Formats: sequence, C-alpha cells, structure tokens
Amino acid sequence: MKETDLSEPIKTYLKQQGYRVQSEVKDCDITAQRDDKLVIVELKTSVNMTLLIQATARQKITPFVYVAIPEPASQKGAHWRGILTVLSRLNLGLLLVNFNPPGTTVKEALSPDNLAFDERETNQTRLAQSKISGHNLKKREAVLRELEGRSLDLNEAGSHRRQLITAYRENAIFVATCLQQLGTSTTAELRAIGTGDKTATVLAKNYYGWFERVKKGTYQLTEKGRSSLENYPELTALSKAHIKGLHVKLK
Repeated sequence: MKETDLSEPIKTYLKQQGYRVQSEVKDCDITAQRDDKLVIVELKTSVNMTLLIQATARQKITPFVYVAIPEPASQKGAHWRGILTVLSRLNLGLLLVNFNPPGTTVKEALSPDNLAFDERETNQTRLAQSKISGHNLKKREAVLRELEGRSLDLNEAGSHRRQLITAYRENAIFVATCLQQLGTSTTAELRAIGTGDKTATVLAKNYYGWFERVKKGTYQLTEKGRSSLENYPELTALSKAHIKGLHVKLK
C-alpha cells in the first residue's frame, strides 16, 4: 500500500460532492474547492506523528482539513479509540478508504468539528475562515491562486519524486505552445491571445530554457522548448484548442 493508492478514491469522493479537485498544491496532497469552501486532505498509509504535523499545519490555511488512510481491518480497542480522540481534539476530519471487493469505497469517519461535509452552511464557512490570521491568510490566498491557475489535475497526490505541474509551469507551457504555433511573437501579441499578465516575466526569466529573446519584447521558442512540449500532451492540446478557438492567424 502506498500513499498514491489513496489518491484516486479520495479525488473521486470529493468530485462526487461537487468539488473542484487538484493534487499537490503548495505541498498539500489534495485540495478541493466548492464555492468559498476550501478543503485539504493529507494522505498517509497510517496515522502517525508526521501526518498530524502536516495536517495541523494545513489548518493555518483552512479549518476544513482531513486525513485519509486505508480503512483498518479492526476498528475496536483502545488504540483505535485513541486515534479518533486525538483527531477529534485536533479538529481534524478522517476519511477511510476501503479497497475490498466489490469496489473501492470512501467513508467519512470524522469531520472537522464533527460536522458532515454538507452540514456546513456558507456563513459557518466564512466565520471559520475569518479566524485565520493575516499571515496565514496569505498562505490560503496562495493556495487559491494556484488552484485558479491550473486547468487540469495532472499530478498524483502523495507522490514526492515526480515533477509537478504547477500553475507557473502550465502558464509557461501555454506561452511555449503559442510560440510553437504562431512563430516569433511579441509579449503584447501573446497577451492578446490570453497568456496572462505574467507573460513578460515568464519569457524574461526563462526558468526552463524554453524561450529565446530575438529583440526587445519579442521571443521565439528554443529547440529545448519544442522538445519539452512533447512531455505535456494534455496541456499542449488544450492550448492549441484555445488558439484555434480564437481563430488566431498563423504566421
């Protein structure tokens, strides 16, 4: 059993309740948003101190934090009752993933403040969020910006060795695809297509080595950029569809 095995069941569970779900956002395993409610789920194969440290740290971003583990065969005895007591006292929710036939299921054993997902009204959500300090509010806003900047959920929650598709990388892929399709272009031309306000920064910093400055404010795609786009077929296809939908004339 690996943490990554829990990813798809938890994401499916959240999506079925109307959440927009993303994996590996600002070090959070799974992040879900529905209206103004932000939920974070941390995955582990068992409840341990590392999990508790991670989960309570996420409470600085949102009060709706869950831990997810495989459902244990036995849920009796002092040890299991102790786990539930600790999680309850920390106001952490608990999701249990059962992999037994006939199919994988997820159930909510505990919820933050012992309220079920759909029992929290909007005003309760806002009240809880208002208790987040100014410093931690910045962390919350950073998570929300990252969620807003992503189009597809291409990361695997619980995976710590794979390259992550961040909002910044997705933006760079979009810019690179535009240059691939349109040829040498100015930052103004790219922004007109919808590459965003950070287009000039993405091009100038050239963090991945994908872009080459031809002259002031004008860039072209490098060979490294062309070959790198092959690693992101879903995002390049999405970018090409966007360009085609705008009926942009190819140079």
